[in-house]
Amino acid sequence: MSTERASTGDPRIDDALIELEEMIRDRYPRVSFDITHGDDPEGIYLTAVVDVEDTEQVFDVVIVRLLSMQIEEGLPVYVVAVRPPERALEDLRSYRGGRARVSGALL
Repeated sequence: MSTERASTGDPRIDDALIELEEMIRDRYPRVSFDITHGDDPEGIYLTAVVDVEDTEQVFDVVIVRLLSMQIEEGLPVYVVAVRPPERALEDLRSYRGGRARVSGALL
């Protein structure tokens, strides 16, 4: 796994993202991350793809520090937790009795 990553252009935001990633990775070693710029609200979004039953568990790991970054440090950094697409599809299939409809096709 590469430790190189693109800079946001703001060292404080870069450091915040690294800190949040480390906090999540300590709890969920198989996590993957994506960093994007968003506009609702305006800021940098760290998306954590984690295979968990409830993505709220990911927020439990970072919420206190994340709020501190946002409120006290004024950093426009947000965390989004999602499950891997294959896990979501598997759950959908289970819910629908083994068949899932995606974009009009039965899977």
